[in-house]
Amino acid sequence: MVIDFHTHTFPDRIAKATIESLSKCSGITPYTDGTTTGLKRSMQEGKVDISVILPVVTKPVQFETVNRVAAKLCEQEEGLISFGGIHPDCADIRRKVKEIKSLGLKGIKIHPAYQEVYMDDIRYLRILEAATEEGLIISVHAGVDIGLPEPVYAAVEKIARAIRDTAPRKLVLAHLGGWKEWDAVEELLAGEEVYMDTAFLEDYISDEQLVRIIRKHGAGKILFGTDCPWSGQKESIARIEGLPLSEEEKALIFGENAKKLLELE
Repeated sequence: MVIDFHTHTFPDRIAKATIESLSKCSGITPYTDGTTTGLKRSMQEGKVDISVILPVVTKPVQFETVNRVAAKLCEQEEGLISFGGIHPDCADIRRKVKEIKSLGLKGIKIHPAYQEVYMDDIRYLRILEAATEEGLIISVHAGVDIGLPEPVYAAVEKIARAIRDTAPRKLVLAHLGGWKEWDAVEELLAGEEVYMDTAFLEDYISDEQLVRIIRKHGAGKILFGTDCPWSGQKESIARIEGLPLSEEEKALIFGENAKKLLELE
């Protein structure tokens, strides 16, 4: 089984404009049109069984709509699992985290760069603590954001501080712990009791360092992810398949770890 733990889609009515805007900002050519239909077509081509969609709440006022759409998508689309979203400036964080859980959503996405809050800010610490209390997964953008490179709201040292202060049980650090900060990941995060996904690594990291981090962190805490539409699912699978890892390690990364974390067994 292949589970892509890091994908994005947008409602059909705004997908074209959103993808064009993000593509211009980042300088990346997308692999899909940003719709759920486009993602499912990519999944079929890449032989991906399940994709996890990670919506971002960029303003507190979006909370209700984003989470309602996420819950509806989970009900209607086979093979797709959507997380919920929350903004650190939302009022009554604990109540809102409980609301996300009540909708049947398995996790929450936060994005320090888009939300313009540093990862070790008390507002994020409250979200991590509340999510842990409710047994929810938290997926967080980690490291530099290609479209919003400065300041680095999710710098590795800030992530390490947040982990130390909250001891979250189901934290997933996107982009192998910190995009383009992988030396710091090796030093400060590899081996911690958190998950890392493999989203949008492309040729930004060498195979040698990628394998080194996987081995130091432990393949049992690595989740296959792509950041589709910004990376190709088929191409990302081929990258992992080509690494000098054991078949057992690859099986864990491609799906076994995600199945356990998502409680699909």
